[in-house]
Amino acid sequence: MSNATGSSSNATNVDATAVNTVAWLSDPATTIVVPVYQRQYRWDIGGCEQLLADIRAVSEHDDRHTHFIGSILSSVNSNPDEAALVLIDGQQRITTLMLLIAALHHTVRDSDQAFAAELESVLVRSDDSGRTKLRPHREWADVFESVVLDRRAPEDAMRESRFDDNYAFFRSQVQAEEAPRIWRGLQKLEHVAITLGADANAQQTFESLNSTGAPLRDHELIHNYVLMGLTHSEQIEIEEQYWLPIEEATGEQIGTFWRHYLIMLTGREVLIEGERSVYDAFQRSFPRLELPGLREHAAEWRAFADVYRTLLEPWREPDAELARQLEYVGVFGKGMHPLVMRAYRGYRAGDVGRDELVEVLEHVQSLLLRRRIIGLPTDRLVARMCRAREEGRDALVRAIARITPSDERVRVSLKFGELPHPEYVLGRIAGVSDLQAVGVDHVFPLAPSDEWSGAERAWTELTEDEQNSFRALAPTLGNLTLIENELAERAFAAVTFADKRDAVYARSDIRISDDLADADEWTTARIAERTERLVAEFIRVWKRPSVVLIDDDGLTPILDAKLRRGWPRGWQREFEYVEYRGEHWEVYDVKYLFNRIFKRLWADGREYVVDYSNRRGGPIYPAKAWNGHWDELDDENFLYMGWDSKYMLTAVQELLDDAGDAGEVFVKYSYIGDAM
Repeated sequence: MSNATGSSSNATNVDATAVNTVAWLSDPATTIVVPVYQRQYRWDIGGCEQLLADIRAVSEHDDRHTHFIGSILSSVNSNPDEAALVLIDGQQRITTLMLLIAALHHTVRDSDQAFAAELESVLVRSDDSGRTKLRPHREWADVFESVVLDRRAPEDAMRESRFDDNYAFFRSQVQAEEAPRIWRGLQKLEHVAITLGADANAQQTFESLNSTGAPLRDHELIHNYVLMGLTHSEQIEIEEQYWLPIEEATGEQIGTFWRHYLIMLTGREVLIEGERSVYDAFQRSFPRLELPGLREHAAEWRAFADVYRTLLEPWREPDAELARQLEYVGVFGKGMHPLVMRAYRGYRAGDVGRDELVEVLEHVQSLLLRRRIIGLPTDRLVARMCRAREEGRDALVRAIARITPSDERVRVSLKFGELPHPEYVLGRIAGVSDLQAVGVDHVFPLAPSDEWSGAERAWTELTEDEQNSFRALAPTLGNLTLIENELAERAFAAVTFADKRDAVYARSDIRISDDLADADEWTTARIAERTERLVAEFIRVWKRPSVVLIDDDGLTPILDAKLRRGWPRGWQREFEYVEYRGEHWEVYDVKYLFNRIFKRLWADGREYVVDYSNRRGGPIYPAKAWNGHWDELDDENFLYMGWDSKYMLTAVQELLDDAGDAGEVFVKYSYIGDAM
C-alpha cells in the first residue's frame, strides 16, 4: 500500500497537499466527520458507474499513471475533544469510495483475510472497531454504518437509501476474482487535501471548489452559508430550532419558498434561469450573519415558512372563508405567493385586518383570471406588486388596477374565447363549495354524435357554417355548466339537448344549471344569451379595482383613451395599433382613427353615423361646403377631416358608444409615462 506522497503549498490560513487518497484514508490518524450543514448523500447509480469505470481504466496502466479525483476540503474540528477533520467539501466522493471499498471487503473477507484486513483499515477507526472512519450527518450515520459494517437488522431488509442502493450496485458489479484489480485502481487515486486554518473563509473556499461537478442547489448553498462559521453547538441550535422547521414546512418546495421569500423581501424579480441566482440574492440581502442577528432573521424565516405551508395547504387555515380564498389563489399556481405571503403573514401578526386580506386575495384572483382570459402573460408581475404593497394598501390597489384588464376587454374575450379554469369560475359563480363533487359539462358536446340536436334538426342536417358556429362556442362560458359527479354518466349517455335537459339539468341542484332545465332548445343564439347573463355575474365576482388607469400592457379601452399633451421627442406616431372588434388596424394617430371609424360604421351601421351627425351638426355633410380636408363617403356624403384632435377623439368615443361597439375597441399607445 502506497504512502501519502506529494508536495505542499502553504498559505496563511490554508494548507494544500497532494496525497494518495487510499493512503490518506488508511492512516490511523484519519477520521472524518460530516458537519450538520452538509446536504444529504445523493450520488446515483450513474455516478457510481462512472467512478467504477475510471478505477478499472487506471488499474490497467503502470504505476506511473494515477487518477485525480479533485479536492477534498476540510477544517480542524473546533471541539478540542474530537480530533476528526470536519469535511466541508468532498462528502459525496469520499462516501461513495467508502461504499465501494466496503463492497470489496465483504466480497473477499471469507476468502482472503489479509486482503480484507487491508481494506478494513480504510473503513474502520483504529481506536474503535465499531465505528467507521467517516461519520456522516447524524441523521444518516446509523444507516451508513450499518451498510459499511454489515450489521443491518432484519427490519432493515426493505429499507431504501442511497447508501444501500450504491453499495448493492458495487456488490453486483465486482466479483471476488476482480477485487484485486479494483483495489489496484483504487490505490492510484489522488486528491488535493485542503485543510483550513482557524481564520480561513470556509464558505468562499467551498464555493470556489464547488464550481465543478454536480452543483449544490440554491437552498443547500443557503443552508451552508447560514451555518458555516458557527461552532458545532451553535450549528445544532440553528439547525434544530430554525432550519429543520423550515424544511418540514416547505418540503420539496423549499427552493421555491426561498425564491418567493426573497422576491417578497426585495421587491425584485429573482430569476431561476441562472445558477445560484436565489443564493446570490440571499447573500445580498444578508451580507453578515452573526449569531445574535442570525437568530432574529431565522425566526422570521421560520414564521414565513409556516405561512408558506398554509399557502401550499390552505386547509390548515382555521377560518373557512380564508382557507377557501387561499385555495382559490392556488388555482393559478404559485406566481403570486410572494405578495400573498406578505399579506397573510401581516394578518397572522395582527397588522392586516381580515377584510383587507380578503380584498388582496380577491384582487389577485381578478388580476390573474382577467389577464388569462384575454391572453396576457401573468409572469413577472409580482415583484412590482410587492413594491407597491410596501407603500400601503392604496398603492397596491392602484398597482393592481394598472395591469388588470377592463370589463370591456373581458366581455369580448368571454364571448368568443375558451374559458380558462372552468371548474373554478363556474364553481364561484354557482356558489359551489366542494369542487371535488362536481364536474364541468359542455351543454353542446365537444364531439357531438350524428344524432345530436339542440332544436328540431339533427347535427348532420346543419350546414357547415352552422356546425362551425357551434364548435366555436363549445368551450366558451355560455356553453359550460357544472353537474354533480353522479349525473356525469347520464350526461354522457344523452343523445340530444332535450335528453340531457330532462336527465341531468332538471335533476341538478346547482344554481348555474337552472336556466338549462327550463330551456326548450339549445342554439347558438341561446348560448349568446346565456353568455351575457354569466358575463354579468363574472364581472360582479371578479371585480376590477375602481381606479381608472391605462393598462400597463398598452391596450386601453377606447372609452378610457385620453388626448395627450404632446408626443415625446423622437416619437413618430401616437398609437402602435388599434384593435377593432378583433381586427388589428395599423392606425397611428387620432386623425386616422377618426377616419377609419366613421367610414367603417358608414358601411356597417350607417344609422348610427347619421343620427350622431344630425345631433352634433357634423362631421357628415352633403357637400364640400368650405375649403379644407374632406374625404368622400359616397357621391352625396362627405366626411370633414379638419377638426382638432380633441373633437375627433370625443366623436369616435361617442359614436362607438352609440353603436354599442365601444367595449370591443382598444388602442395601444406608442409611449407611456408623464409625457402622455
